[in-house]
Amino acid sequence: MNCHDLRLYFIMGSTNVKKRHPLEVLEEALQSGITMFQFREKGPDAITGQAYENFARSCQNLCKQYHIPFIVNDDVELALKLDADGIHIGQEDFPVAVIREKIGNRLLGVSVHTKDELQIALQYEADYVGIGPIFATTSKRDAKQPSGTEFLQQACTDYPELPIVAIGGIDEFNAQKVLKAGANGIAVISAICESVNIKNTVKTLTSCQSR
Repeated sequence: MNCHDLRLYFIMGSTNVKKRHPLEVLEEALQSGITMFQFREKGPDAITGQAYENFARSCQNLCKQYHIPFIVNDDVELALKLDADGIHIGQEDFPVAVIREKIGNRLLGVSVHTKDELQIALQYEADYVGIGPIFATTSKRDAKQPSGTEFLQQACTDYPELPIVAIGGIDEFNAQKVLKAGANGIAVISAICESVNIKNTVKTLTSCQSR
């Protein structure tokens, strides 16, 4: 995959957006310059059933319009049904080997928190890994304790060819610190979903990468 795709990786589900329609938020983010999108519909108020699939498809159609990779979080069946560009899984979701076999050459992203988990992701040829949470986050109820940039920096040093995206509590004020640690990109949820000016937020986050 192209590391450029990870520069500004936006993750969203309907429960992350409080004051606007999520498709409006996604389209504005796409117009503003996000480079990758992950559909992550989770939580007690998440959409289910046919509405869930319809919502995912609407997100995918927007991504296609802007030529941005569309990734599905966890749901292999949905990813295959929609012919998504890829899937992102956590360590507790499925064995990485099983997912790789099911999705073939589609993009595979894996969340890693330790050296052992990183080795497993590498063994099954993950196209990129997500490391975090770097800082405290309110977007994931089950988020692990924030790890800071130490493991991120070590992974970037040990595997310079591996595309790595950092996630967890990243915003306009701390993004540069994460990028200086070596990450190819940053993944955000709240920074965009709760932004009062998405265009400016995206501009600020992407400008951190050119400093």
